[in-house]
Amino acid sequence: MDNIEGINSEVSTKRDKVSIIGAGNVGATCAFRIAENGCADVVLLDIIEGLPQGKGLDMLEATPIIDSDVKIMGTSDYEETANSDIVVITPGVSRKPGMSRDDLVLTNMKIVQEVTEKVVRYSPDCIIIVVTNPLDVMTQLALHISKFPRNRVFGQSGILDSARFRTFIAQELDVSVKDVSACVLGGHGDTMVPITRLCTVGGIPITELLPKEKIDSLVERTVKGGSEIVSLLKTGSAFYAPAAAAVQMVDAIILDKKDILPCAAYLEGEYGISGVVVGVPVKLGKNGIEQIIELELTPEEDAALKKSADAVRELVQVMNL
Repeated sequence: MDNIEGINSEVSTKRDKVSIIGAGNVGATCAFRIAENGCADVVLLDIIEGLPQGKGLDMLEATPIIDSDVKIMGTSDYEETANSDIVVITPGVSRKPGMSRDDLVLTNMKIVQEVTEKVVRYSPDCIIIVVTNPLDVMTQLALHISKFPRNRVFGQSGILDSARFRTFIAQELDVSVKDVSACVLGGHGDTMVPITRLCTVGGIPITELLPKEKIDSLVERTVKGGSEIVSLLKTGSAFYAPAAAAVQMVDAIILDKKDILPCAAYLEGEYGISGVVVGVPVKLGKNGIEQIIELELTPEEDAALKKSADAVRELVQVMNL
């Protein structure tokens, strides 16, 4: 026994703590992917008693199989999330066929406001990643309620939108998705701005590989990517890809990767835009957003990005922030 205790004391290290608020499809998938990665202990919280506890226990029982020693807890008590390093906010009403993300603003506003207040109470030094739709607006709400600096509150959007665009390009050209790079800016919705001239396959611009008409059709499918899944599912919305995108952000922060990723960030003059959250490339590391990357845009791209920011600003005004 003494030998075992000695071994445990040598290998024991303090892991980061990530709390996932919302044990629905997105939240639970996030939690399990983090557990698989093994880089943080996970608290899965939901107000529906039994749901997070059951899913958390199920995941914990999977850890011997996935070879992970992380701790996983399901709870309905925010005290269990205390001193989290990162909190991922996922709860909210999902879209139904025919609904836009914007239709959810007032309903999900109440949820995100309450969640953010409790998160701040128990984890005043955490980084907040918002996944709830409408993404850009809910991120701005969480920033407003938390009163955290902007580097510690941001949203998952561009990673998902870029992944969808990369998927469609790879399918069209029959190439590996690993060789496809895509750039999508702007709000997470109908006004998103794919920068097609910066999208490449093996370093080759897609404008040299595909005709404009085909590129335009792939852009259109990307913009409507979420709606396509909603229409197929009928009773829910996408969750595997959104969760994978959020976990990529978590990994970048915990492991201090300095990854350049498109995220929904509050702008203070970058791209000539101020006072609103919009999707732009950022450097993600242990301090959250460590740099906002400003790309050189064409006049047409710049106008489209500003139009997208204005659309977000209109919804922010609906919330009277």
